[in-house]
Amino acid sequence: MPRNARFISILILLALGLTACNMPSDVAETESANAILTAAAQTVEANLTQAAPTAPLEQPTVAPVLPTNTTAPDVTLAVSTNTLPVATATQNCDQAQFINDVTVPDGTTFGKNETFTKTWRLKNTGTCTWSGYSLVFDTGDAMGGPASTSIGTVAPGQEVDLSVDLKAPGTDGTYRGYWRIKNNAGVLIPVQSGYQGKSFYVEIKVGSGGGSGPFAVTSVNLSVSGGCGNFQIKADIKTNGAGTVTYKWIRSDGATDTNVHPDLVFDSAGTKSVNTSWSTTASGNKWMDIYIDKPNHQQFGRANFSCP
Repeated sequence: MPRNARFISILILLALGLTACNMPSDVAETESANAILTAAAQTVEANLTQAAPTAPLEQPTVAPVLPTNTTAPDVTLAVSTNTLPVATATQNCDQAQFINDVTVPDGTTFGKNETFTKTWRLKNTGTCTWSGYSLVFDTGDAMGGPASTSIGTVAPGQEVDLSVDLKAPGTDGTYRGYWRIKNNAGVLIPVQSGYQGKSFYVEIKVGSGGGSGPFAVTSVNLSVSGGCGNFQIKADIKTNGAGTVTYKWIRSDGATDTNVHPDLVFDSAGTKSVNTSWSTTASGNKWMDIYIDKPNHQQFGRANFSCP
């Protein structure tokens, strides 16, 4: 039995006992009993009030503390469609670098209507092989050049000599023609160190004296015959007038040409040929250039060949 119930029972029994002991009259008994019961009830009420549990205070709601996780969550992030474009390997596919003028240095003087061959050396600095690419006239003075010339196959990192046959205009002056490389999709590719990062050019002067400018080699045409073990290289050297030419050969393996080559003496503008050989059986691609020491101080031409 609960403590409060036992306490009430005791008070009631006590009140009844007192009532039984004090009964002088009916009225007195009644009044006495009522007084005792009233006192007992007040006492019970007071005890119940003191024993009543206090209502708990309302506690503020506090956000639960989440456990610390030191491991990166395994989630898949959504990709935004508004991000800036990222450079890819495809954007680096077609790149070229201008190396040097192989023939006809800028400002070379020609006679009116004189023909010459202009050669540039470029390098494939992109990630794609040039196959089906072409050398095309861009703007300026075409000087009778073709609209397009096939380049052939050029692997990434490989250098190539690009040549066009031109004709000097029939009027005195300075002339410049711009050329570019077009890929097999018809897109013009950028050229590092080119004119405004796009094209490369040929610039000549036409004098009234017909080749009366400074004596110079204007072009060199190289050809290869033979095969592994005995390659024969021929160079056709063309000048714009009378003078003396000295030269040496340059090989792709870095060998130094220490031979003494006879001077080429030109009595007038024209072409003379020189030859050399390379006895190699090493596999791989090879090339040989000719360096015109006098009068140009310039490397000309390139003969490409290979052993299986």
